Amino acid sequence: MSGAGVVTISASYGAGGDQVGPAVAAHLGLVFHDRAIPAQVAGRLGVPLAEAEANDETVARGLWRIVASLGSMPDPMGGVVPVTEQLDERTFRLQTERVVREIADGPGGVVLGRAAALVLGDRPGTLHVRLDGPEERRLDAVMVRTGRPRDEVRRELRANDAAREGYVRRSYRVDAASPRSYHLVIDSTALPLQTVVDLVVEAARARGIG
Repeated sequence: MSGAGVVTISASYGAGGDQVGPAVAAHLGLVFHDRAIPAQVAGRLGVPLAEAEANDETVARGLWRIVASLGSMPDPMGGVVPVTEQLDERTFRLQTERVVREIADGPGGVVLGRAAALVLGDRPGTLHVRLDGPEERRLDAVMVRTGRPRDEVRRELRANDAAREGYVRRSYRVDAASPRSYHLVIDSTALPLQTVVDLVVEAARARGIG
């Protein structure tokens, strides 16, 4: 493997993946890759990046369908690829996998989401991490950060978890939360986030990453 290694982080809603990921990357001296495909789609369509990232795979798939209707789509490596037929979830998944593998082949980094642990599998120079926790504690974490109504956050949490779990199940025929897919599984709601970051960094260095 030519890169500096890859840490993949799979995080359920409210488990702190968007905080842990950048911190781990900074400690290891790696680039933080946060949902590369939706970011590129957002740029192509002229929509806010936050909109494309909001629900990960669910929003991204919808945006790809819009791109398809325009007759072209962004190539993850640059440029534009003509579209001759309606894009489907498989097409989106294949493009996503291409980006993740290019990251691993290149300088490496910390990849949040995108089922990257399943894409890279047993590849040398990787650490696959799962962040999770009980629903009520994840709800608490989101409410502390956003101040939004609990019922509203609960609906979003359940919809988000269901979408991501469904995507992984359909695409890879596995349970997104199964510990078999990861080297390290952490209940990030039971520990200070700095402790979670330290655990991931130590595990990554133990696997020669960073």
